[in-house]
Amino acid sequence: MTHLTVRVIPRSSKPGIAGIRDGALLVRLQSPPVEGAANDELIQVMAETFGGARRDVEIVVGERSKLKRVALNAVERHHVDAVLRALGLNPADLAGHVR
Repeated sequence: MTHLTVRVIPRSSKPGIAGIRDGALLVRLQSPPVEGAANDELIQVMAETFGGARRDVEIVVGERSKLKRVALNAVERHHVDAVLRALGLNPADLAGHVR
């Protein structure tokens, strides 16, 4: 299991991982933050990006905030690091925000 600090940007033109900002993974979402739509899309984006199932992604903290703590229940830290490197991101930039 891996926990990530994630900062979401709702109502973006294109969903997906957009980089790292202030030690948090930046994720753009097309959905507005209304009635859980953005949270549902975040779960989908995280599952697709890191290769897990939707049921394995959980918003642990920050359900109503742009800054969230997300648990990837079936994904190990080394896999997260490999995916981030493949996206051109440095996993070390998330130091203290991944466990």
